Parts: sequence; C-alpha cells; structure tokens
Amino acid sequence: MNDKINMLLMTYSKYFPDESMMMIRDKFETMDESKTSMLYTLGLKDPTMALILSIVAGGLGIDRFYIGDTGLGIAKLLTCGGCGIWTIIDYFLIMKVAKEKNLEKFITVM
Repeated sequence: MNDKINMLLMTYSKYFPDESMMMIRDKFETMDESKTSMLYTLGLKDPTMALILSIVAGGLGIDRFYIGDTGLGIAKLLTCGGCGIWTIIDYFLIMKVAKEKNLEKFITVM
C-alpha cells in the first residue's frame, strides 16, 4: 500500500503545489480504489505546458484559457495581455496558478 501511495505521489507531484503534498498524501492514504481510478480522469493541467503557452501566446490569453480561467483569458485577450505587462507577470505566476487550480479540482473531487 505504501509503495502505491509513493508511486501516486511521484506521478502527480508536478501537478500540485509543494506545500500541499502532505495533505495530498493523507488523501491518498484514505482513498479507496474507485477514487484512485477517478484520479486518472481529472484532467489535471500540466504547469509546464501552461508556461509554454504563456511564453508562446500569452498575450492572447491562451494560457489562462488552458488552466480554466475563462474570464481572465477574455480580459487578457481584449487588453492584449494588459499591454504586455500582464503577459510578463504571467511568465512567473502561471505555473503556480495552474498547480493551485489542479489542487482545487483534486479537493472537490476527492
């Protein structure tokens, strides 16, 4: 059982903030087999992909659409990335935001 938990933590650690790993470990320990299979269908967003989208097309808000922030994506699109300032700020913040969104999704489902 402990090996399975460690394997799940290694597999999914890149999707969640580092400070939440103990809470996620506790959830994994109390999780039954049906919830484990549901974990594969959560559709977690890769923070690295969010960063790549932010660098390539951040001014159009595509990075925000990718992580599920539709309202902010539209605002970023209409303001051309906040005249470029918002785009540059997102280079540094988008990975953390993607991990937090994944954590919210994980908590609501599990």
